[in-house]
Amino acid sequence: MTLVLKRTALFVLIILSWAILAAAVARSAERNVVSLHGYSPGTIVVRTHERRLYYVLSGDRALEFPVGVGKAGWRWSGHARIEAKYTKPAWQAPPELHHGSFGRVIPGGAPNNPMGVAALTMRHGVYAIHGTNNPGSVGRFVSHGCIRMYNRDIRELYSMVAVGTPVIVER
Repeated sequence: MTLVLKRTALFVLIILSWAILAAAVARSAERNVVSLHGYSPGTIVVRTHERRLYYVLSGDRALEFPVGVGKAGWRWSGHARIEAKYTKPAWQAPPELHHGSFGRVIPGGAPNNPMGVAALTMRHGVYAIHGTNNPGSVGRFVSHGCIRMYNRDIRELYSMVAVGTPVIVER
């Protein structure tokens, strides 16, 4: 009888441990919803000085995402629209980053592809909101004008937006 009680207690302890772990993981995956006034629902707002992207919901609320933004000399601000959506986008360094000529194409899905798992392009493909192969760069001033997100976050944003979604980038 004592052995059965010990095994039952051990089983309950294991189940409770898994439940606590699952709750912690679920809590960490919850998206932060914040108050954001003055924007239409469905708009993407990037505040480069905060290194945050907001996807505006109804009722003056927005989903908040950490992002990496343009470093000094490469930051931009203004209005744009999402012009195209890509999963596993290929990438090629533009001439201004590759000694005056285009770099080689890095295939989509390659581990060294800086675009990550998805991209939302703007301004004729010059800028994008995209994932990254370098998650440590999110939250910093690191890019050449693009907005970098964690791959899990760009997947979520990608699923919510359509071509034509307005984007406002503020300093």
